[in-house]
Amino acid sequence: MAIKMTKSRRAVPDADRAKMVAKPGFGKYYTDHMVVAEWTEEKGWGEAELKPYAPISLDPAAMVFHYGQEIFEGLKAYRQPDGGISLFRPEANAKRFVNSAIRLALPPLPEEVFLESIQALVTQDAGWVPGKVGESLYLRPFMFATEVGLGVRPTNRAMYMLIATPAAAYFKAEDAVTVWISTEYVRAAIGGTGEAKCGGNYAASLVAQKEAALKGCDQVVWIDAKERKWVEEMGGMNLYFVKGKGADATVFTPKLTGTLLPGVTRDSILSVAADLGYKVEETMVSVDDWRDGVASGLITEIFACGTAAVVTPVGFAKSAMGEWATGDGKPGPITTQIRNTLLGIQHGTIPDTHNWLKKVL
Repeated sequence: MAIKMTKSRRAVPDADRAKMVAKPGFGKYYTDHMVVAEWTEEKGWGEAELKPYAPISLDPAAMVFHYGQEIFEGLKAYRQPDGGISLFRPEANAKRFVNSAIRLALPPLPEEVFLESIQALVTQDAGWVPGKVGESLYLRPFMFATEVGLGVRPTNRAMYMLIATPAAAYFKAEDAVTVWISTEYVRAAIGGTGEAKCGGNYAASLVAQKEAALKGCDQVVWIDAKERKWVEEMGGMNLYFVKGKGADATVFTPKLTGTLLPGVTRDSILSVAADLGYKVEETMVSVDDWRDGVASGLITEIFACGTAAVVTPVGFAKSAMGEWATGDGKPGPITTQIRNTLLGIQHGTIPDTHNWLKKVL
């Protein structure tokens, strides 16, 4: 599907844009353009259009406001050593976007349209891509129900949009975060929307995040809904644990059970850690395993991972079952090695043996 191009006549001046990109924050500034496409049950997907970034108008009875039919994705474009720009594993995000749409009874967007929209926006707004290692252009594709009506049923109209924001690191790489293990709230159950990337999952998490903040923690960690003992994921990120030290260490993560989001970064780290010579495992991890493993010294490092945060060390855990520290509050050597290797691949300074990068410019 060809994308219609309507360029902005009020693009941010180069000098102002350079200042924004130099200190981008996260979600602080947005690029000059966005992509929009509409779907109806009668006609299917219409032509996608790249157009100036601007507010949108929706009827107060649009079904997204009342029944939460909405999904989104997150991926990044990275500046390369030659000044070019590459995307990291966009095909994986395209597939997950389709899966999320199916789970939320939204129309699947053809993967080629997803990829073409990203190619068009990054190409047009290339000047917004930062050049520092660890910084990127964060891309946010999303889709929502636009049918006007209050009947509880799948929408017969929907809108796909793509926006972008220059992004610095979500957390400071040199500092480990403190987490609160929530026992009162759960994120997802078998048969629910845990595997889908939808706004409702995040909205429902905020009360637990608020609780974590009151406990002096940066993030919440979820445990399973049934037995209330198995570690699942952390806020909007997947979790990893390191068992042992040095070349004989094992890097392991909670396995996908149908309630965890299948993170693209999570999947990438399974390959990166194996490439670095570590044993890797996807397994069930209980809160007791975590606490006792740290106490005995068996678990030596813990980190979270995701598109926004990349890799973030976890240094301290608090819960109703007690509190415990991992390491000295700084990133461990294996966490650091994995983070640096992944960033090196994304920025093109380390060979991309898995063909994860998709060149844009």
